[in-house]
Amino acid sequence: MKKKIVCMLLAGGQGSRLGVLTSSMAKPAVPFGGKYRIIDFPLSNCVNSDIDTVGVLTQYRPLALNAYLGTGQHWDLDRTNGGVFVLPPYMTEHDGRWYSGTANAIWQNRSFVDQYDPDYVLILSGDHIYKMDYTKMLKFHAANEAAATIAVLKVPMEEAHRFGIMNTDEKGIIVSFEEKPKVPKSNNASMGIYIFNWKLLRDYMERDDADPESENDFGKNIIPAMLNAGEKMVAYPFEGYWKDVGTIQSLWEANMDLLGERPVLDLNDPAWRIYTRNPVMPPHYTDAKADVRNSLVTEGCVVRGKVTHTVLFCGAKVDADTEVEDSVVFPNAEVGENCSVKKAIIGENAVIGNGARIGVPPREGEAVDNRLTGDIVLIGNDVTIPAGVVIPRGAIVTAETLGQFMNGGTEA
Repeated sequence: MKKKIVCMLLAGGQGSRLGVLTSSMAKPAVPFGGKYRIIDFPLSNCVNSDIDTVGVLTQYRPLALNAYLGTGQHWDLDRTNGGVFVLPPYMTEHDGRWYSGTANAIWQNRSFVDQYDPDYVLILSGDHIYKMDYTKMLKFHAANEAAATIAVLKVPMEEAHRFGIMNTDEKGIIVSFEEKPKVPKSNNASMGIYIFNWKLLRDYMERDDADPESENDFGKNIIPAMLNAGEKMVAYPFEGYWKDVGTIQSLWEANMDLLGERPVLDLNDPAWRIYTRNPVMPPHYTDAKADVRNSLVTEGCVVRGKVTHTVLFCGAKVDADTEVEDSVVFPNAEVGENCSVKKAIIGENAVIGNGARIGVPPREGEAVDNRLTGDIVLIGNDVTIPAGVVIPRGAIVTAETLGQFMNGGTEA
């Protein structure tokens, strides 16, 4: 059956800047906001925008993501005609290869799109947190009779060098594209959200695939080629909340944005529900001595200590005489008695032993490699921190690195 639009969701990223959080899963499967995974946001945007056919392109560590998506039922995407489909790199009896770039990922799965013969294809990244009505973007695309429409967000000029920048004329038509320019000409940052006329895009991808010098990437190859050919490409201005959670700092910031009387990102919006496959767990419990302030506490949590400005995922536990502040505690992680945890991300199933101190100032002469984390402590999934161990700010703790904190990192 013919579809007006099909969505292709790029969800195969390794997410190396998230360090140990993505050692066993693709970046879109990383937990977020107490009960969600990152991929819940673009999927929910599709459902709320009446887009019912979504191809999810996986590559790196796909098992957790595949199991999480299942049939798509939890996002109302288990459709007879359409639905959500997990699409690994294309293999034939003669050859097979990993995706060499974002455009190559779509090209390898062109037969999936072709079977619906769509007028348009919506291309999304699976690692952004935002709420967006793609229907409005599609109407904007059609009204402008564009070959491609790219969503843009105005960012502070001093940060524009971190993004792909779309330079436009006074009518919003894109005249040039710069990938992370040292001296940006504008602050229209690409959000990695594209609508293309499918048949035209197909032609450009076919030519790009035949070019051995190409990196097969939308930003580096397809978009510049279309601009050079004079295709009409327009920028769609977006003014809502949007966050690329590709780093430890941005992931922590996005979770903190959910807190407060007026959070920057409202998840309690009945008009734009964020769907998720949340595990069935009992209600959260806070005992008589618990003190919880300005925090998200999800079902299955047990809180006996003090929790401030923190996100607790399902099944997280905070024991008595413990303080957790400015932190993100992933599913089923446990913080023992008499602990102090400040500005940390604690991985799934991690255990913090009694009396541990997480996020203290480094001692004189103590070297901490914090290039990924800044001043945020990152505790890996399934890591057990023994009782009394002290972890300095910015440290990354895995099963392999734990020993360096135990040798001289324990309080006397």
